[in-house]
Amino acid sequence: MRIAILSCFYPYRGGVSQFNASILNELGEQHLVKAFNFKRQYPELLFPGKTQKVTPEDSAVPVESVSLLDTANPFSYPATARAIAEWQPDLLVMRYWMSWFAPSLGYVARRMKKKCKVVSIVDNVIPHEPHFFDKPLTRYFLSGNTGCVTMSEEVARDLISIRSDMPHTILPHPLYTNFGDKMDRAEAEKALGIPAGRKNILFFGLIRHYKGLDILLEAFRSLGDDYQLIIAGEPYGSFEPYQKIIDSLPGKDRIRLIPEYIPDSEVKKYFSAADVTVLPYRSATQSGVSSLSYHFEVPMIVTDVGGLTETVGRRGTGLVAAEATPESVLQEIRRYFAQEEVREECVRHIRQEKERLSWTRFCKGLVEFAESI
Repeated sequence: MRIAILSCFYPYRGGVSQFNASILNELGEQHLVKAFNFKRQYPELLFPGKTQKVTPEDSAVPVESVSLLDTANPFSYPATARAIAEWQPDLLVMRYWMSWFAPSLGYVARRMKKKCKVVSIVDNVIPHEPHFFDKPLTRYFLSGNTGCVTMSEEVARDLISIRSDMPHTILPHPLYTNFGDKMDRAEAEKALGIPAGRKNILFFGLIRHYKGLDILLEAFRSLGDDYQLIIAGEPYGSFEPYQKIIDSLPGKDRIRLIPEYIPDSEVKKYFSAADVTVLPYRSATQSGVSSLSYHFEVPMIVTDVGGLTETVGRRGTGLVAAEATPESVLQEIRRYFAQEEVREECVRHIRQEKERLSWTRFCKGLVEFAESI
């Protein structure tokens, strides 16, 4: 099968680009695959982080692609559709995670649907931080699709709420495998400059309001001297509200803060030092951070929102706080560290999940779904 993938690839950085590189490589084992990249993903004015592109410190693996689509320039839309059509794919795969991409990807999808099947991997149908224009734009985008893949039941329900007739399937988020092996814990703690012998809690990834770092900080307020908190991730927006909470904490000296994008080569240090990863999200679909935790066999404490309950709670790979509140998160942190058998059971289930959540299985399911519609 000839498969075209239109999304962000190297030199763009981040979880979506890493995911796309993984499916490109896996699909390429069995099919003829070509990557069509963004020429411009976001205008700099709209991008909340420091940079969209990889830096020398990222040690990202280059991916061969054709950079065509400028999301902010409608003149690039027909040119992109023509270039993909000239390659004559049997299947066009796209990624969709926010309504900014609806006009550009929707245009290409609607033109390509006349020539081949179009299947999108949909991370979010309704964004975590919604706007009034999200639903109409998403409807426009979906109209160009033959079918959709979601990675959680939560997103599938959102999809059905907008397009009940859309063929779809659920394929769980595979595990990232490009971050190396787990380090020795003492070596990781030394590399991070944190004292050994404490209970290490990790908050990892982009810092946005819906991810609830403030909730975790307030929970940490009540934890004793034998706990320390590692916060590693780039803030999208002002970090000042979180800094104010940190400054008010009696245990602020037990917080290791790295408020920046973590290069791929550095990721293993954080998960190798951690006893548990905490995802105190106010809303969620699926999480790439949970995939990293699986890879490094670090159990999780998550809130009872969206796909987190589905991917962590039901699978027994972590504990679920009943509410996205400091009190509820604190309760589960204390429970986790009070019962060694809870941790051992979570790790055992994580090892079972690692066998299930492979890129081979995901891509096989993607192709089988495309062939069935």
